[in-house]
Amino acid sequence: MKKIIIALIFLAVISPVFAQSNSDEDSDIYYINVSVEKIYPTSQGYIVQYRTQMGMATIGIPNSWFTEAAGRAGMMRLPSGSTWPSMSVFYSHGEFTHLRLYVSARGHNTWGSIPQGTDVSRFFSDDDSFQLKF
Repeated sequence: MKKIIIALIFLAVISPVFAQSNSDEDSDIYYINVSVEKIYPTSQGYIVQYRTQMGMATIGIPNSWFTEAAGRAGMMRLPSGSTWPSMSVFYSHGEFTHLRLYVSARGHNTWGSIPQGTDVSRFFSDDDSFQLKF
């Protein structure tokens, strides 16, 4: 009887060690977060200006990325009075997977407008890639 109790205690202490996953499948997932300075809604998507170490950079996020099931982009609303809007870009094994845009209400000064008729197509590429500039 004592041997059984000792064996059960031993198994209870040792079993969590083997319960951990040893796969490196998720170890190459990381994200980069940048501060958003301006967001311009357009008919093709959102043009986002964000801060880099060297100044400012601009990127276009197509509307289709937001509307697809399990799309490449998501927009999360920040509660009023919270932190400044930001953008998180997620990578897996060094390749872009998706992004999240954390925005304030439309009345916030990060929202801007582009004059109607302005050609913004240069900000939107045809492929599903995303190049974040540092």
